[in-house]
Amino acid sequence: MKRTSRLAKPAKRRTTLTLPADSLTQAARIARTRKVNLSTVISEALSEGLRVQAATERSEEVLRAYRQAFGGFSEEELSILDGVLLEPVTGG
Repeated sequence: MKRTSRLAKPAKRRTTLTLPADSLTQAARIARTRKVNLSTVISEALSEGLRVQAATERSEEVLRAYRQAFGGFSEEELSILDGVLLEPVTGG
């Protein structure tokens, strides 16, 4: 069984991409400013974009589940549910 260290770098693969010229120019400028290579900047930007996309998909799933769970309720029923779920219980 192969063991991997928590500090091990993820596997990398070489590929060819076609990028918009203005995006490549901006990435190259960032790389120069940060004194890192262009691949690092593009990799970080891609990772961040994928993280945001995954978060968006999770949010959309929650919203779909909410709509499915509460879709049959009227506005009045929803306001009652909101009151039941959101008002704190006070000691008597």
